Amino acid sequence: MSTFKFVPEGWTKETAFFKEKQEIENSINNKEILQGIVERCDENYNLYVKLGNKINGIIPITEVEGINIDEKGLPKKNLCSGKVHKYVQFIVKDLKDSDLAILSRKEVQNEALKQAIDELKLGQTLSGIVKNITKYGAFIEIGGGVVGLAHIEDLSVARIKTPFERLKIGQKVDVVVKYIDRENKKINLSYKEHFGTWEENAQKFKIGETVKGIVRETEKNHNGIFVELTPNLVGMAEYKEGISYGQNIPVYIKKIDYNKKKVKLLFV
Repeated sequence: MSTFKFVPEGWTKETAFFKEKQEIENSINNKEILQGIVERCDENYNLYVKLGNKINGIIPITEVEGINIDEKGLPKKNLCSGKVHKYVQFIVKDLKDSDLAILSRKEVQNEALKQAIDELKLGQTLSGIVKNITKYGAFIEIGGGVVGLAHIEDLSVARIKTPFERLKIGQKVDVVVKYIDRENKKINLSYKEHFGTWEENAQKFKIGETVKGIVRETEKNHNGIFVELTPNLVGMAEYKEGISYGQNIPVYIKKIDYNKKKVKLLFV
């Protein structure tokens, strides 16, 4: 990947234009990935990148994003405006009107996604950054603009009502590749492995001690209330009126059953 080289100002206009045009045409033929700084975003959410002294580039809204798109295949509007004054990677698709190049960031992302899909393996651990959080899960970028989805049930063993109880946008996390849909180019990730196994967490506690936990389920028909001792360890106490979800409450550890992977608790 390279940054477009500006032709020295001292050259004549004709020579400068010829050299810049020649470099653009070479990058088109070689499908070279370039990078440049977005100068502005217009009212139609097209992005403009200055390629040289004489040639400008435009990334049409349809070519801005290949991954984080809506049902129409278009990027969210705030994503476009958020790219202003930042470096972006692109290829040059065409040179129009001699001094305006048509660029595509989407094709670079799609190629990165294809490569990631081909190389990823189930169970592989990756480092990523939380980019977006919805009620059903978190979108995590794992490199090169490639984003995978960690469903809410893959964020924690203990049931949580919102992914915000585990993650925040911008947080760096380690995730495990859970599922790869190579046909539709989708990646599912899991975060809960980050907290260790049931056995590892159970060994942090002892029968007969009183500790604090977070109430996670309070349904009366379950004949009990589930209390999270750690993100990957949940115990059950007998149902009790007045206990509410999310409450931080002391509990007594009555039994730890390693064979059945169950913890029995009593409210203090």
